[in-house]
Amino acid sequence: MTVFQAERPLLGKRILIGKPGLDGHDIGAKIIALTLRDAGAEVIYTGLRRSPDQIARVAVDEGVDALGLSILSGSHKELVNEVLARLRELDAADIKVFVGGTIPLEDQTELRELGVAGVYTSDMSLAEVVASLAKALS
Repeated sequence: MTVFQAERPLLGKRILIGKPGLDGHDIGAKIIALTLRDAGAEVIYTGLRRSPDQIARVAVDEGVDALGLSILSGSHKELVNEVLARLRELDAADIKVFVGGTIPLEDQTELRELGVAGVYTSDMSLAEVVASLAKALS
């Protein structure tokens, strides 16, 4: 049993993990999905190569508390902006959006200014990610 399974800090939360754009690498997204599940969340994974519109619609249809976008392609600013705009159009701006992947430090502030609740990179531990999400969703 992992620490996450014992404490379950995300119990009762519904979280969508989406892979927007043409990026075909999803091992990180799958690791995060499993970690969030172990922490008590119900996790929905969209699969690879989804459009921002598809991801926003699934988030609304599933009634999620949070949306995690995994982006390794370098197009994070554009894709995040499109997802956030689509969520606003769908009257779902209250869904907290988090971004993980290869996000340069200089872009992290800009993403937060756009409305992203958290930015996670490979130098963060899974425990840090879970604690940050639990705090943001409490």
